[in-house]
Amino acid sequence: MLNQPHVMHPRRARFRGAGWLALALAIAALMVVPLVSLVWLAATPSAPIWGHLWSTALPRYVGNTVALMAVVGAASGVLGTGLAFAVTHIHFPGRRWLQYALFLPLAMPAYIAAFAVVDFFEYAGALQTALRNVFGWTSPADYWFPQVRSFGGAALVFTLTLYPYVYLLARSAFRTQSSRVRDMARSLGLGPWGAFWRVSLPLARPGIVAGMAIVMMEVLSDFGAVEFFAVQTLTTGIFSVWLQSYNAGGAAQLSLCLLAFVLILVMLERFQRAGARYNKSARHTATVALQRPRLWVGWVTTAVALAVLGAGFGVPAALLLGHGAQVGFAMTADGLSAFATSALLGALAAVVCCTLGGLLVYGARQNGGRGMALLVRVATLGYAVPGAVLGIALLIPMAAFDNALADAITAATGRDPGLLLTGGLGLLLVAFTIRFMAIAVGAAETGLAGVAPSVLLAGRTLGLGQGKVIVRVLAPLMRTSLVSAMLLVFVDTVKELPATLLLRPFGVETLATYTYAQATLENLALASVPALLIVALSALAVVFLARTKD
Repeated sequence: MLNQPHVMHPRRARFRGAGWLALALAIAALMVVPLVSLVWLAATPSAPIWGHLWSTALPRYVGNTVALMAVVGAASGVLGTGLAFAVTHIHFPGRRWLQYALFLPLAMPAYIAAFAVVDFFEYAGALQTALRNVFGWTSPADYWFPQVRSFGGAALVFTLTLYPYVYLLARSAFRTQSSRVRDMARSLGLGPWGAFWRVSLPLARPGIVAGMAIVMMEVLSDFGAVEFFAVQTLTTGIFSVWLQSYNAGGAAQLSLCLLAFVLILVMLERFQRAGARYNKSARHTATVALQRPRLWVGWVTTAVALAVLGAGFGVPAALLLGHGAQVGFAMTADGLSAFATSALLGALAAVVCCTLGGLLVYGARQNGGRGMALLVRVATLGYAVPGAVLGIALLIPMAAFDNALADAITAATGRDPGLLLTGGLGLLLVAFTIRFMAIAVGAAETGLAGVAPSVLLAGRTLGLGQGKVIVRVLAPLMRTSLVSAMLLVFVDTVKELPATLLLRPFGVETLATYTYAQATLENLALASVPALLIVALSALAVVFLARTKD
């Protein structure tokens, strides 16, 4: 017998609508509460420190932060855009595989590249030691060598590891431009460079600026790389005030400064994009034909691409492999424990983020309305919050909640359960859920956009409840998007350093914190193997991302 069509009672429909709204409100509150806590901490510091910071370190923090963001953003914009234009418009030797290989520096976290590069190029490093042995130099006065631990060194490493953000978006923008537009520009008398500057570049501007904004936010939130290069930024200031001065209010005040920079970047990116509206005719979608330049131009392009790839990924990876070979690529017991912790946290964060993100997007589609749409956007705010800021915003209120919860359980049962969140991995899981929810929401929106509403209605008419429709119909159809989101959340969780340093329980290490700790102690051989694991996992995600973007 065929199942009868499923008709929902109006009262039950209203109840389920309220349930979706409650879920969305809970997730949005999870994003907003830390920010409210941050403002409260900043307004009630335990000791007045703002005046002291303003007269001493704050101008240096702000100046270095702004300068580093500007230099790295501009350099990444030029490098990423140039490489993207080359692989989409020029036929050169090795183009077929280089267009994908140029994504690989994204798999090299800046703090890992930083300690590898600093160790190799500093005065006591392998390169300068070899130069002194060859030429008989005995002191720095005998020769000149660029200062590695410097602003310039940090800017170079950031540029070489972060340009793929611009390259990814610019490449996508150039690939989707119609050849008809460039042909019309050429027919009006514009040469190849004129067509690029007057047509192709303006059309790709929204993607390029968005990529530059992401790069600058990554620079803004970094802690490990700037510390290895001895560049004092707002992020290093937060750690200094919190861990050395034990002043949560002062750290919160610096965190609000950091958030102000993030807000400015987001507003600037939205402002420039608001004035750029381009329409593309579906009848004129022929892609741009590859140009065959002179032979020497093609080989120079290949050489530049190889140099960028080698500097951003090949050299740091080779240095890590060299250090790893010294210990036979073996990990200590502490390193294996850190790997297990990272794997567990990454898996939990991936499942929680993708489950909540998928349900949130599905609920917004079922419930509709501007309120739900706004709550979905609020749920994605955490990705713009730097890890150090999130750590400060979460630690104090969650510790207070954890103590209150433990006291309540003790009063009710007579047994002290201890700290359930801050004493274990619970607080880190909350932080990662807030930080990476945007990835899951974006993937869920992409996956759900390809599912026709009639498919879901067909499942309901066959007698399936809403839960079974989600599990048996919707999830298989969104599998690719959800798997990609889980992979990206897993890898970002494994790489995350600032939030993990602040929120991890005592004695607990992840791959990121273990690598950082060993590198700080200059145990490069012990740091290299976990660092290589992070790079390998990140490379897997990057390859998957590159393939799905084609």
